[in-house]
Amino acid sequence: MPPTNPPKQTPFPTRAQLLDYIRDNPEHVGKREISRAFQLDAEQRPQLRQMLKQLEDEGHIQRGRKRRFAPPGTLPEVTVLTVHATDSDGELLARPDTWDTEELGPPPRVLVLPMKGRQAAAIGVGDRVLARLTREGETRYTAKPIKRLSSAPARLLGVLAEGPDGWRLRPTNRRDRNEYIVRSGDRGGAEAGELVEAEVVPGRTYGLRMAKVLDRLGDTANPRAVSLICIHSHGIPTEWPPEAEDQARAAGPVPPEGREDIRSVPLVTIDGEDARDFDDAVWAEADPDPANSGGWHALVAIADVAWYVRPGDALDDEAVRRGNSVYFPDRVVPMLPEALSNGWCSLRPNEDRGCLAVEMWFDAVGEKLRHRFLRGVMRSAARLTYTQVQMAMDGGADEATAPLVEPLLTPLYGVFRALDGARRTRGSLDLDLPERRVIVAEDGTVAGIQPRPRYDSHRLIEELMVAANVCAAEELEKVRQPCMYRVHDEPSQEKLTALRDFLRTLDIKLAPGQVLTPHLFNRVLEHARDTEHEHLVNEVVLRAQAQAEYTPDNIGHFGLGLRRYAHFTSPIRRYADLMVHRALIRGLSLGDGGLEDDQIDEFAQIGGHISSTERRAAAAERDAVNRFTVAFLAGKVGATFSGRVNGVTRAGLFVTLDETSADGLIPISTLPADFYWHNEEARCLEGRDFGRVYRLGQPVTVRLREADPIAGGLLFELLEDEDSAPSGPGRSRRGGRPPGVRRGPGRRSGGRR
Repeated sequence: MPPTNPPKQTPFPTRAQLLDYIRDNPEHVGKREISRAFQLDAEQRPQLRQMLKQLEDEGHIQRGRKRRFAPPGTLPEVTVLTVHATDSDGELLARPDTWDTEELGPPPRVLVLPMKGRQAAAIGVGDRVLARLTREGETRYTAKPIKRLSSAPARLLGVLAEGPDGWRLRPTNRRDRNEYIVRSGDRGGAEAGELVEAEVVPGRTYGLRMAKVLDRLGDTANPRAVSLICIHSHGIPTEWPPEAEDQARAAGPVPPEGREDIRSVPLVTIDGEDARDFDDAVWAEADPDPANSGGWHALVAIADVAWYVRPGDALDDEAVRRGNSVYFPDRVVPMLPEALSNGWCSLRPNEDRGCLAVEMWFDAVGEKLRHRFLRGVMRSAARLTYTQVQMAMDGGADEATAPLVEPLLTPLYGVFRALDGARRTRGSLDLDLPERRVIVAEDGTVAGIQPRPRYDSHRLIEELMVAANVCAAEELEKVRQPCMYRVHDEPSQEKLTALRDFLRTLDIKLAPGQVLTPHLFNRVLEHARDTEHEHLVNEVVLRAQAQAEYTPDNIGHFGLGLRRYAHFTSPIRRYADLMVHRALIRGLSLGDGGLEDDQIDEFAQIGGHISSTERRAAAAERDAVNRFTVAFLAGKVGATFSGRVNGVTRAGLFVTLDETSADGLIPISTLPADFYWHNEEARCLEGRDFGRVYRLGQPVTVRLREADPIAGGLLFELLEDEDSAPSGPGRSRRGGRPPGVRRGPGRRSGGRR
């Protein structure tokens, strides 16, 4: 019998093939999965073990739970997280407890889902949870909590108070309604009424928890304590490393050698009255080229921050840690020290400054013909405000703007109209959501709350900045350099379905199956324009959108209707823009301060980190505006206000006041006597017995019952009106329900019977 040939051995994978396989698998993989994937036999497994050990020793992979392997920085499938913040939609964000920032860099973004089932527990900022992770991208995870490990934050911010039975700490977080006991020896010298940072003392499992004061932050009677609360509550870094401060103080003017001299161009900055730094300047003229009749020539110059902040130095380390500046009504926490942010990097009038600029040519309908980047020396001709510029164009020029109307402002408005027309043709999301401005007096008290005006001068700057940002992304692709894109994905199908269901209750159609474009949403907004639902529809359309973020992987910007987009225009206050500047300097050989090789490898991680710091800043800024507004209303308890329902939950109705845009709660227990059903589909509370209905967007009249500036909360009492009252006398289970509101799937919410 002839001998049988032994089976042919499968070729052993190369290091590159093995690494590619581990990177391409979102979950951790072990030796068994690798052996199966490459069809390795028993004789080849020792060689596999040896190669995996080498890759681990060299830092190319890491060993996780159950002897499974993954790329460095990959989280295990089940891990312990600490919830540290909420995003703009109120979703919880967490950090892995075992993450080594020094070794691995910024942690990935982890979105924590709510707990479900009988054992569900409320999870809030500061809680630790054991969770199962699903990887959603290079630096993003979704966490499904398995168990809440602790119910109180390790650290908290609060106000110290003295009572008849000892010292208490009252948290500033409105979600934490518990008081904490502070032993006399744990006060750290703080007195009653002081704002303090404390840590929760472990051990006590019944009654009130105990806390120990770590840091005294000042008297809560000081009006400026409001922003201080927000800074500490959201973990905004405020202290500068000495090396970074020294580096900023040692800065000086940029050398003119190797730069284009554009000081003769009368560039101007146009910002708000309360602007603290000026990082962009603009200029325009009618294009003198006869081949471009009716066209425009524009220049956008941006502060050359990259000259002063180099990759890996002390300023750079702190800038990437902060990610961006944070703006409060009474102060700013800058990304760069004041010597740079308000000094050498601020485009002050009549002072020479280094800049990175883009020169752009547009035709008469706003289509870009070409562009050119340069690194230069500029001199701002004037520091103007939006109000000044708009008044000048409306015939009310002052001493500063009168000489600039014809030679500069008129061409700027000309290029704006062309770009605005191109935007409308292209299609971009056209939301109309008014902002409020807190007016802070010199003593720190709130002098008033006003809507921020919206002029064409604002839109002029926005259109020019968008055009410059597009040029930056296009240029980096052209010169084959990495780009930190600003991307905005399409809305998810889940959010679209919820939006479609809600709009149906207002008789507004958002038909399924259509090609998703900003035009589709604009038609919805147009349908609601000048109706009682206009503001509400703008709000719910905004909530349906995905969050914008920073990433080196381009998927376009849905909201702006652009295929490529990057932030280039604000490097003083956004680290993303600084990275784009460095990439342009490197790609165009514009001198020192360009992107370095080691930072290119960190683009994805840095993108995730600065997306997170941006959300943190936005949450802190919203929190500050809300708290200042509460402080303003604290003296108006008992007053009556008009507003609209902006949220419907099992806890009650959230209301936004018309005059100040302040938000507060009408607890469900204070609504007129009924048993209320929370109809989640129709976003309303329905009275089971008397037919009262309270729905999203409904106008209401309320009385202010309580205003707590420390916790930042408002409580209202509903003054019943005809819209929500039953339609007829007596008990009616169905007859009082208005058309279009169905019982639908919902949950019972206990209220007054």
